[in-house]
Order: sequence, then C-alpha cells, then structure tokens
Amino acid sequence: MPTPVTTKTTPKRKRKIPDYLVYEVMDGKPIYYKGYQSVLNKTKTLEDIMGCSSLQAELVSYLLRIIFRVFDEKKYRVLTNEIGSHIDIRNNLSNDIAIYDKAVLTADKINKKYPDVPPKIAIEIDTEADTSELTGFGYTYKKSKKLLDFGVERIIWIMIGTKTVTVMEPNRDWQVREWDTDIELMDGHTFNIARYLAEEGIVVDD
Repeated sequence: MPTPVTTKTTPKRKRKIPDYLVYEVMDGKPIYYKGYQSVLNKTKTLEDIMGCSSLQAELVSYLLRIIFRVFDEKKYRVLTNEIGSHIDIRNNLSNDIAIYDKAVLTADKINKKYPDVPPKIAIEIDTEADTSELTGFGYTYKKSKKLLDFGVERIIWIMIGTKTVTVMEPNRDWQVREWDTDIELMDGHTFNIARYLAEEGIVVDD
C-alpha cells in the first residue's frame, strides 16, 4: 500500500501593525484607531482616520468656550488634543478634554510625556478607537473604570449616535441622560448639547 504524501502548510505570518496606528494602550494591549484596517489595506490614509468629524470638533469647541469662560486659570489647567493619561506601564489612555487641578499637575510635570497624574474631569466625545474586540459599551465601561480608579473625579461621555450624555463619578451610579438635558460641566456651570445645536442651526440626523 503506498505511503500517503503529506504536504506542509506554512502558517500565515501575522501582519505587523505600525505603532502610529495605536490610539491607546489598555492592559498592555494596543487599541487601534477606528478604520486602521483601511489604512493597512491602503484604501484610506492615516489622515483620513485620525481626524475627527466637524460635529465632534464643534462640540469640543462649544465645551471649551464654556470652560474658559468660567474656570479659574490660577487653579486649573485645561488640556485638549487627545491628551493622554499614563496610568501605569500597561495603560496609556486618551481624552478629548482633560481639566487638571494645578496642585496635582504641577509645573514640573509639564513635559514631552503623558501626564502620570489624573485629571479632575475627563471629557470624551464619541471615540476614535476601534472597539470591535470589546464592543462599544465594553470599551467605554473598561476605560471609564480605569480612569475612575486612577483618580478622575468626573467623566463625561457624549455619544453622538445615541444623542446621550453619560456622567460617571466614583462610588455613584452612572447617569445616562438625553443630550437635551442641562448637564453640569464644572463648578455648577452647565451645558446643553441639543439647545446649542438648535441655536447654531445644526441638524444631527437620527
């Protein structure tokens, strides 16, 4: 009886993903920018996936105007542009807007690295992260829990798709509200996404 011939199959080499496509690092694992696979497939450029939408940018601008109008610049630092938080060697997370107490983020900690102290308030508008492995809610929950454990006192997530605002604080139930509600931003000052958009004549499709 003839001996059967076996053929070896060479396992496919896993494609190395460049570091520039990493949005955050959570639990030692890279979380990539949403749309990173399109960059790997060369159907989009890096600039295509890294930029935020005009609506996201408008909401960031709206919130910053309120913050700069009411905050005490001798007490707080307001940082934006996807400011990172270095929680530990396995976790580097980013925020759209972060408000720091100057007593915590002191002048000597301003350098070329991510801050290794928590912001007082962290604000997120949607996310630029690819959440396919965690699902959207799983990513939001895990990231928020890490930020709260790090010492963040208040997290505000604005979700454009559901038109909701979620407010998270340590040792309190997380509150999910429609974005036509007045939400406290800081020190008793509020914002209302729906009202602002209506005043600007901006229509967000359902």
